[in-house]
Amino acid sequence: MDTKIAQRPSIFRSDATQRLLAFAGLIVIFVVFSLASPYFFQFDNIVGILLATTVNGILALGVTFVIITGGIDLSVGTVMTFSAVMTGVFITFWGLPVPLGILGGLLAGGLCGFINGVLIARFRVPPFIATLGMLYATKGLSLIISGVKPIYFNDSPGFRGIVMDSALGRIIPGLNIPNAVLVLFGAAIIAGLILSKTVLGRYTVALGSNEEAVRLSGINTVGWKTAVYTLGGLFSGLAGVVIASRLNSAQPALGPGYELDAIAAVVIGGTSLSGGEGTILGTIIGAFVISVLTNGLRIMSVPQEWQFVVTGSILVLAVYFDLVRRKR
Repeated sequence: MDTKIAQRPSIFRSDATQRLLAFAGLIVIFVVFSLASPYFFQFDNIVGILLATTVNGILALGVTFVIITGGIDLSVGTVMTFSAVMTGVFITFWGLPVPLGILGGLLAGGLCGFINGVLIARFRVPPFIATLGMLYATKGLSLIISGVKPIYFNDSPGFRGIVMDSALGRIIPGLNIPNAVLVLFGAAIIAGLILSKTVLGRYTVALGSNEEAVRLSGINTVGWKTAVYTLGGLFSGLAGVVIASRLNSAQPALGPGYELDAIAAVVIGGTSLSGGEGTILGTIIGAFVISVLTNGLRIMSVPQEWQFVVTGSILVLAVYFDLVRRKR
């Protein structure tokens, strides 16, 4: 009996603790705002929260893999913008079919992630510096390629009919939920399967736990780490396609700041900044915590500057609980 108890994993020694805390916090925030304002619990507002979570949630999925390896990616916001701009270039300027334009946007994000991975894994550039450089590079390229002005898709009827409806339309009859929300949950399911059921997922956790041990075991750590950053870039590319379809345009100045919300969602959801542990479910919970909090404070007419203060405070608390949990 004692042996079984000793072998049983303790909830206080796993990321389940912080994930449960994040979910409990989400419920508490939801209940508080529902009681404070009669408008918060209305169906249209709930749909608005879901829609507002899509882009940040998709970005956070890619960041989850990177942080589990013990790295960081500061470029996801501007890579998202670069992918949106390239989607606009392929469809509007080059006249490619919409599916090819979307695929091009995804691959543009994957290429940026691949370059990040090569710089970090092969050339040993610190993740902070490599991704910061990519942030500035993609920000500049987006402005240069677009001519420092938005690319509108009104000149491409196919885009409005296919891609815009794919984000804001309703593909399931009778379900008044935008398709972008379904894209988020679909991407989360795929990310969860990759992390828990594939070799890439297992090596992602192993790299964050002890990269040197993995290397000494004969594993190609350079290749697998590059694959992780490439996967993160693909999720940024998907976020770029989604935000372009929502806005019916590619906005080259959009992007900076999104990486902070994505990282905050991942950390609040229980992924440790030290690497080695994290879940997709926790990341989705963290993304909804930020969206619900922002929406509720906005409905309560709280100034935006105070919204930043509250979000930052919650992020600091999440990191503190992670440190305490690891010491225990």
